[in-house]
Amino acid sequence: MSKHILLGISGGIAAYKSCELVRLLKKQGHEVSVAMSRAATEFVSPLTFQALSGNPVLSDTHEGGAGNGMAHINLGRAADVFLIAPASADIIAKIACGIADNLPAVLAAARNCPLAVAPAMNVQMWRNPANQRNIAQLVADGITVFPPESGDLACGESGEGRMAEAAALADLLPDLWTEKSLRGRKVLITAGATFEPIDPVRGITNLSSGTMGAALARACRAAGAQVSLVYGQMQAALPAGLYETVYAPSAAAMYREVMARAAASDVFIAVAAVADYKVKNAAAHKLKKDGGGAPPVIELEENPDILAAAAALPNPPFCVGFAAESRNVLEYARAKRLKKNIPLIAANDVSVAMGGRDTQITLIGEGGETVLPAGGKDRAAAAVAAKIAELLDGR
Repeated sequence: MSKHILLGISGGIAAYKSCELVRLLKKQGHEVSVAMSRAATEFVSPLTFQALSGNPVLSDTHEGGAGNGMAHINLGRAADVFLIAPASADIIAKIACGIADNLPAVLAAARNCPLAVAPAMNVQMWRNPANQRNIAQLVADGITVFPPESGDLACGESGEGRMAEAAALADLLPDLWTEKSLRGRKVLITAGATFEPIDPVRGITNLSSGTMGAALARACRAAGAQVSLVYGQMQAALPAGLYETVYAPSAAAMYREVMARAAASDVFIAVAAVADYKVKNAAAHKLKKDGGGAPPVIELEENPDILAAAAALPNPPFCVGFAAESRNVLEYARAKRLKKNIPLIAANDVSVAMGGRDTQITLIGEGGETVLPAGGKDRAAAAVAAKIAELLDGR
């Protein structure tokens, strides 16, 4: 969903990261306007942000320009969300105390849209009690704080204070405008491909990229859920802001991690492409070709059925399955839903979905079937999350 995002830049070396943030937000289809403090212009030129955003950049509260000469007010009125990144200790203090003596602070005071800040500062500044009081005040005032990361800082020290990376901020920003239909819910999701070793260097796996699982984790997080992601091999980046992420490379490992969490979850979404079989006679050492000899015999045994096991718990979570089929897609998905005794399953064709960016999903439930529009997996994930919330509310 395209939004108008106002990006405020305060003074700090982390302003260079905001160039990449503008690029990512534009790539997602958003309109981006940039407002800079005078100190920020010492680090990155307004012309750079103008070129990246495609819009004029405001860098002075009293700039005239077109219209009524109130651009510093109008920008906050036109935006759907206001993000200050980087947010220095100075701008955080100003906003916490209601001081409006530079452009980003004026915009923050005059806005009528949600505000988020991405702090960036020295580790001692971040830990300073006054700064922590100011951060707590922002949170109390309903302002979202995207916490800084730990690592090497521009001052040469190491610790908390690094502004969150541009990709993480672009990932988290939709949380500010998404309806919180899953607020208070605990959602457990599996994603990616499992790997069953044949020997120390070879194994049985599949083409799943983990993109759909990651998209669902983002969609549920944006809808207000506490999301735990148990993942195997992933080509997609892990989403930011999740409650926990747990690596489980094999079906057995994924089974253990899911069953340790399923009973305490409200929703379990089984998106991972889990191998049906594992190698019974996996070799301890790399198998070698025996020039002209018989190839090694690989014996298979069935893996545990994670989704069926979660659905069979005494007080199971709301279980959602995924059926990726190469033929008879709806027929097989309907049978799978009944066999595993789950309320909802998402059916898709592997030729469209597996390993790609797009998908075509049909949701099959007790109350009927819904065909979602073909397109990107993020949009499909949002629709699946909305359907889950609807069904939970109807219980």
